[in-house]
Amino acid sequence: MPSKVSCLYLLTVVCWASALWYLSLSRPSTSYVGQLSIPIRQKTKLTKNVTFSNIRTRPLNPHAFDFVINEPKKCETVAPFLVILISTTHKEFDARQAIRETWGDESTFGNGVRVLTLFLLGRNTDPVLNQMVEQESQIFHDVVVEDFIDSYHNLTLKTLMGMRWVATFCSKAQYVLKTDSDIFVNMENLVYNLLKPTSKPRRRYFTGYVINGGPIRDMRSKWYMPRDLYPEAKYPPFCSGTGYVFSADVAELIYKTSLHTRLLHLEDVYVGLCLRKLGIHPFQNSGFNHWKMAYSLCRYRRVVTVHQISPEEMHRIWNDMTSKKHLKC
Repeated sequence: MPSKVSCLYLLTVVCWASALWYLSLSRPSTSYVGQLSIPIRQKTKLTKNVTFSNIRTRPLNPHAFDFVINEPKKCETVAPFLVILISTTHKEFDARQAIRETWGDESTFGNGVRVLTLFLLGRNTDPVLNQMVEQESQIFHDVVVEDFIDSYHNLTLKTLMGMRWVATFCSKAQYVLKTDSDIFVNMENLVYNLLKPTSKPRRRYFTGYVINGGPIRDMRSKWYMPRDLYPEAKYPPFCSGTGYVFSADVAELIYKTSLHTRLLHLEDVYVGLCLRKLGIHPFQNSGFNHWKMAYSLCRYRRVVTVHQISPEEMHRIWNDMTSKKHLKC
């Protein structure tokens, strides 16, 4: 007889398919570019979130948002070795499910290396999509949502939400991976070759694909940066937002620093600004790829992340790599 969870999961998949079909037929697509971060307040009063008390000056960038979906007890019993924060959007259910069933599976390493996976979202302007995510959260308990508008221009807020969550609810974790829902992660490489559970945990550690560049002033660019928002000619070194890893103590440091750092819509650049203020220099790691790479078993064994991977590709790559561990390159 099918279990209750299986039935709920099947019901969720059917509901998601119906909702997305309905939206594609009857609702115009919405562009969120340039959308302001306006909190959506709930009629019922939410439980007040834990805040940090040692910020004495008035914040320049107060993160004045509430958790509307939260998992505050995920770290209560055992502190995880690695927390995975995945930036996603409401319609990407297939991508989230593919990650749950492949590299984001929390049971991959057993009790020896505990991994915790969380999906990060804001609030959608469509209540149907918000309701679908709430139902998904009730089944999988791996979704965290704050009440800012979910849009490309608010990706920085989404990352700061993840930093805040780790600092508030999971500060005893050792490491954090922040990535996106179209990324494939070679967990064997990440955990055993890079982070090394048997070695002493690092502090003030940050690594990924380090970029040394400057602002793009062309208004037609996706990465356009106005001079009045960032007048400097160069950005500080920053890691591509497609995937970077840091020691868990850095989460609180970045979150607190962000309260006094003018907000930028380019999430990875903004994290780099916070790191510069903290005096933390990100380490270059060529295993983090922020581009798509044709699959081959031996090539993917050498990487940590690969960009632009569909849910179907994710399953195919994961199945191939796990079934051929005995083969040598």
